[in-house]
Amino acid sequence: MKIYTGTGDLGKTSLFSGERLSKSNQRIEAFGDIDELNSVIGALRASLEPEKTDIATPLHHIQTHLFSLASWLATTLESPSAGFLDKLTEEPSKKLEHAIDCMEKNLPALKGFIIPGGTISAAWAHIARTICRRTERQVIRIIENEGNAFLNDNNKLIIAYLNRLSDYFFVLARYLNHLSGIKDLPWKK
Repeated sequence: MKIYTGTGDLGKTSLFSGERLSKSNQRIEAFGDIDELNSVIGALRASLEPEKTDIATPLHHIQTHLFSLASWLATTLESPSAGFLDKLTEEPSKKLEHAIDCMEKNLPALKGFIIPGGTISAAWAHIARTICRRTERQVIRIIENEGNAFLNDNNKLIIAYLNRLSDYFFVLARYLNHLSGIKDLPWKK
């Protein structure tokens, strides 16, 4: 398979379902943000110490699920292509909630805002959190601009997942620092 095709040289690209859109289209921006988030999660995984496979494995599952979310954003629901995609469910969000609860049991109570940083892996988790929040905002923007036609069960699940995922990365950053004996750095005026 050739990487370059030349079909995007005039600023258009194709959805999975075949429609051609401007590369500046909000849908393209949204799954581009998911791609960026996925890449940052890869950097986060690469920065983990080898003994932290209990963290690396769930991150790999998150990366895989992000491909499913991007596929749905890149597909018109009415198109035959939608039939090839995995059905979205609440289960991935529930897994994130469980992971958040498990990590929080080991963390001191949060009493205010914290400054992102600490270990390299924690810093990557904070970057993932901020990209995830931007992605969530972009998906919401699409719904606001395209109206109820775009507000379907899949997109509601996508928004809920992205919201929970950013919470997960926040807690993961704190947890990674905690495992390394680094305390949260509180924000002070």
